[in-house]
Formats: sequence, C-alpha cells, structure tokens
Amino acid sequence: MTDDIDIAIVQTLTSDDLRRVDALLSQLSSTAAFDSDRVHAMLDAPGVDLFVAHDAGRMVGMATLVTFPLVTGWRGIVEDVVVDHRARGCGIARLLLEAITAESDRRRLRTLDLTSRPSRESALRLYESAGFERRDTNVLRYMPAPE
Repeated sequence: MTDDIDIAIVQTLTSDDLRRVDALLSQLSSTAAFDSDRVHAMLDAPGVDLFVAHDAGRMVGMATLVTFPLVTGWRGIVEDVVVDHRARGCGIARLLLEAITAESDRRRLRTLDLTSRPSRESALRLYESAGFERRDTNVLRYMPAPE
C-alpha cells in the first residue's frame, strides 16, 4: 500500500507544496498559524530538515527533524509529524519515522526524542513500534509573554 510513497528531505517547496504544508498544519494543530516566511526560514536553518511524503507527486505527509550539538553529544527531536487525513492508515507516518530514524543513525545522534499527547493512543503505539520508548519524565514548557 505504501509502494508509491516517496519520502525525501526537501530543500525547497513549490507554491503547491506550501499550500499542502498549510493544509497539513491545520490538521496537526488547531492553534498553529501557517506562515510561509517561517517555513522558508525553517528550510534555511542549519540542523532542521523537513521530511515529506509524496504520493504520485502530491504531498501527503511531513515531519521535521531538528538536530543540535550539546556538551553530552548530538541530539535530535522529531516535530510536526502529520499525515493528510485522507491518507491515514496506509503506513505513511511509519515511513516518515523510518526515514528520520535512519537519518539519525547515519548522523550518529546520541538520542532522538519526540513528544505526543497521552490521548493520541494510536500515535503512541506507532512511535513505540518504530523503536521509541516512553520515558519517566515530565515535559515542562516556558512560554514568553506575547508582545
């Protein structure tokens, strides 16, 4: 079912791709606002890679890999994993995760983290089946006051 899916790290996005990123973003988060300048800045940022899944040339999924050096070694974080609602259940998220974990192995990252809400039970099962392990930790977030 996933034989026609192509997973690649992209350096540039067409205007159609940007529209697809906007559509995928709205499926990922009801509060995130699309900003094409931010997407272009992300593509230009060192240590940030956008993995996209194409089916017959149409973007149907995406995920972001962020890598950075720390005193303890090179680390990675997976962010913004989303598959178009019409393409879910076909193994596309697994292909994205496999591509990201293979790239993290190639880069010899010490760790690769991702977070997911506890209510996303099917996503958590997928992440665990792809080799991610639950950690006994708390995720804390600081949010600067809006200007």
